[in-house]
Amino acid sequence: MENKIIIQKPKNFLFITIDALVGDIAWQIKKEGHNIKFYTKNPEDKEVADGFFEKVENWKEHVDWADVIVFDDVLGQGKIAKELREKGKFVIGGTPYSDQLEDDRAFGQEELKKHGVQILPYKEFRSFQEAIDFVKQNPCAYVIKPSGEDQNIKGLLFVGEEDDGRDVVQVLNDYKNAAKKEPWFQLQKRVQGVEVAVGAFFNGKEFIYPINVNFEHKKLFPGNIGPSTGEMGTSMFWSGPNKIFNSTLKKLELTLAKEGYVGYIDMNCIVNGYGIYPLEFTSRFGYPTISIQQEGMINPIGDFFYDIARGANPKLKVKSGFQIGVRLVVPPFPFKDMETFNVKSKDSVIFFKKNHEGVHIEDVKIANGEWVVTGTSGVILIVCGTGTTMKQAQAQVYKRIKNIKIPHMYYRTDIGDRWFEDSDKLHTWGYLRDID
Repeated sequence: MENKIIIQKPKNFLFITIDALVGDIAWQIKKEGHNIKFYTKNPEDKEVADGFFEKVENWKEHVDWADVIVFDDVLGQGKIAKELREKGKFVIGGTPYSDQLEDDRAFGQEELKKHGVQILPYKEFRSFQEAIDFVKQNPCAYVIKPSGEDQNIKGLLFVGEEDDGRDVVQVLNDYKNAAKKEPWFQLQKRVQGVEVAVGAFFNGKEFIYPINVNFEHKKLFPGNIGPSTGEMGTSMFWSGPNKIFNSTLKKLELTLAKEGYVGYIDMNCIVNGYGIYPLEFTSRFGYPTISIQQEGMINPIGDFFYDIARGANPKLKVKSGFQIGVRLVVPPFPFKDMETFNVKSKDSVIFFKKNHEGVHIEDVKIANGEWVVTGTSGVILIVCGTGTTMKQAQAQVYKRIKNIKIPHMYYRTDIGDRWFEDSDKLHTWGYLRDID
């Protein structure tokens, strides 16, 4: 087993979050010996991670205390992060520009085009009827991709299967009949291929290597069927810069440096034998991606964050092989139904037969000395496994899951399976070779 590097002098970390998404990383950094204060904006998520570290009600009162300030989202957090950075604070977080890359899909696509990156044809809409008329006039297979805050409503994402677009028209009609506000979404031409994401940490000046190559599993059920979710699990590995990275994110390096972006940024793509087609930015930590990455890092993540926040270029040491994270969820995930959640899931006790090895928290709190389900999402734990091969990582993660009992919990049993076919294609197309 590879040993963790000894941490530096303990630092003070202030986490500022909208939905408490970054609770697990705060907990990991606390376990490394650092001091934590944690602020959550949304009232319904205030209980998340209770008992794991210190919570505060007004983050502004603790800015001077903090050695490092961490923001975990877009939706306006980039503006605050930039202002604090300009005042001399060490900040992990974005800028208004990087927020817009993710929030505004059209802006993100146009920025890629401006930087010389090939993009798929797309059209933006603020009316379901206009989109319906467009598909009828331009029959094709399309993907419906919500923009802005609607990106968090994963049920709105729809991948069309029919070449004439009639399934997309039917879904758009359903959305139109159920709509309670003006929509904001894209129709993007669908292409067949392997979905793969590349990402890297950025220290305000340049990318930190190695990069991360990851494969998301968004559908609810094994076999990649059922409704779309935020994420059911991810497999990944660390790599030198490759053709996918150099053809997409690398081209934005100078712009990100000009912005002073600090943190992690990720580009999801579809690739095939004809080319690389970037789909969307994640200009923040991904979830559960960041927890799985932490499992694969040899550097203590607290020290690593401190270094990149102050503009240093630390040597990122990582485990060889593969990492897998599997989400354990409870009813009514991926749907929002508070009555069902309150009856079936809220305050359920999480039971561990042995230990917490490989376990990362999401909507969990400690009450009376026990871990219990809280929050509203129904996303409870991420369980991670690592190995020199994908099969070894799978064996470890599913063995660890058998150690955990949560009433009514469910999870996908095939995270990592797609690698065995996808890797053959990606290697054949030459996309995974390291490029200096």
